[in-house]
Amino acid sequence: MQDSDYLYKKFHNMNTATIRKKLYEYIRVADDRKVRAIYTMIENDVIEPYEWWNDNELLTELDHRSEQIKSGNDPGILWEDAKKEILSHRKIKENG
Repeated sequence: MQDSDYLYKKFHNMNTATIRKKLYEYIRVADDRKVRAIYTMIENDVIEPYEWWNDNELLTELDHRSEQIKSGNDPGILWEDAKKEILSHRKIKENG
């Protein structure tokens, strides 16, 4: 059996949990150059978590909407009305 055949079978027989563990252990002790090379390969797949509290545009919009409700320019929506509307759409989707 050639080395490439052996490695192919060995890799494909590992489950995802085992692969994650091996990668974690490797990255934990790898030198900086190798860590940077690995990151370069996957950087487009790494998604930064959305931190809404740091989103100035969103916070400004929330402040504006809050002021509109407080001033009476926007009557807002009662929770019970919003809940009924949401549940009615959910029933429509479930019934197809």
